[in-house]
Amino acid sequence: MYDNKFLPKLSQNLLEILGDNEYYDITIEVGNDPYVKIFRAHMVILCYRSPYLRRILSTNINKNQNDGVLAHIKLPNILPETFQMILRYIYGGRLSLEEYDTSDIIKILIASNELGLQELVIHLQLFLIKNRKNWMERNFNLIYQTNFKNGSFLELQNFCIELMSKEPEKIFNSIDFTSLSEKCLISFIQHDNVQTNVIQVWKHLLKWGIAQNPGFPSDPSNYSKGDFITLRSTLQQCIPFIKFFNLNNKEFLVNVYPYKKVLSKELRENLIIHFINQPMKPKITKEVRSKSIESKIITIQHAELISKWIDKLEITDNMKNSYEFKLILRGSRDGFSSSKFHEICDNKSHTISIIKVRDSNEILGGYNPNIWKSDYSVSVTKDSFIFSFNKENIDNYTLSRVINKYYAINNCADYGPLFGEGDLTLCGNNCFNESYCFRIHYDKPIRNTDKDFSVEEYEVFQIMKD
Repeated sequence: MYDNKFLPKLSQNLLEILGDNEYYDITIEVGNDPYVKIFRAHMVILCYRSPYLRRILSTNINKNQNDGVLAHIKLPNILPETFQMILRYIYGGRLSLEEYDTSDIIKILIASNELGLQELVIHLQLFLIKNRKNWMERNFNLIYQTNFKNGSFLELQNFCIELMSKEPEKIFNSIDFTSLSEKCLISFIQHDNVQTNVIQVWKHLLKWGIAQNPGFPSDPSNYSKGDFITLRSTLQQCIPFIKFFNLNNKEFLVNVYPYKKVLSKELRENLIIHFINQPMKPKITKEVRSKSIESKIITIQHAELISKWIDKLEITDNMKNSYEFKLILRGSRDGFSSSKFHEICDNKSHTISIIKVRDSNEILGGYNPNIWKSDYSVSVTKDSFIFSFNKENIDNYTLSRVINKYYAINNCADYGPLFGEGDLTLCGNNCFNESYCFRIHYDKPIRNTDKDFSVEEYEVFQIMKD
């Protein structure tokens, strides 16, 4: 049985070694002029604590052993004060974060990621979420951009996604809302909870667009033709995601019509016909949009499109039925094994399987109107289909309907959802690069490659009519 009571003394001794001017065998030049500092350290400790430093030191060791010169490396991307904190962690395993500003902790996080200190990266993210949540909400853009530039901050990514989906008003009210990048803004306004208040989205979109063009008049009646052209150009990628047709007549006339020249000619004319020439027509809100969906992968907009496919409608058609997407399985919650899939989903009909491909924007899925079974049988149906989405753009999708109804669904205990004979196959146990899809019994391929893929997350919903 190990006794950890000796570790504090070991930590203290290692920190004393760091502070000792003797026995060091490497100097580290940190920062850029004029803010540069030279640190003395010990290669053996750096090599075994930081994978990044181990790589860059491996070449220095051989070179300097031959030359008899003290090893020297440069870390220009890290601030000296940040590296000093990290160096104390590397030696002593200690880092007291309470005394530091949140912005300093974020700098430590970014530098720790560069140095490959994964244990510290995870700890820093959890500390920020637990102890600096309010600050991060007020400075959402900084947190989002940090995530965007460093794709490995999974805890902060989940924080941003949850905030966007559950508390969008906090992002609207953040002090740096107008500093959001266009990509971040588009991702944000597509979330279901954001779209429940179209006027709020529109007003803040205008606020963002005007902030990108300093000097704009506050009153649109004072805009010149050039001002409208500039604002239209600024907002042109965002406007397609605003659900203007969900407004009532008064909301449109008061909040949108003064900015009509910002809209494209086609959209402007369609809106005017809808609201002005038909003043008595009630506001139409599709049932599914008023609902939420318990998913980490798809949004209500995806669910609406899938619902139309179930009813074999065109995307421009009005919904005939309102469906509830009832989550019955989630891989990260229930497990990825084929046995767990069949334990939960067997004998359930009208299911949608949704798959997020790892390290990709791909979302794959399939609809099975029949029940799932584990008896190695083939299920016959002419109503099943498989599909794919690009996570960044819902309009970029592929729908593939079954063409050989006798091989529509495979019920195999060794696999999860299996459509056709490989048209879409999910391997159990979240196997690395073992799920696959290639066209056999469905009318078109849903991926641009036949390569196997890994699953980041998957969900199964039972579709029920309201």
